[in-house]
Amino acid sequence: MFDDELEPRKKATVIKNLEPMSVDELEDYISALKAEITRTETEIVRKKAVHEAAASVFK
Repeated sequence: MFDDELEPRKKATVIKNLEPMSVDELEDYISALKAEITRTETEIVRKKAVHEAAASVFK
């Protein structure tokens, strides 16, 4: 096993240029971001539940 495999994977943050976007486009963008946040929070809850279940087996 290599040490770099243990490092968390991080992607470079890409800053979106909001200036050319219309109000409708910005509102759609916010909706998409909120949906992604919800999806991410759901995945965090799922992973924590798996971790807790595994931890309870090994106690």
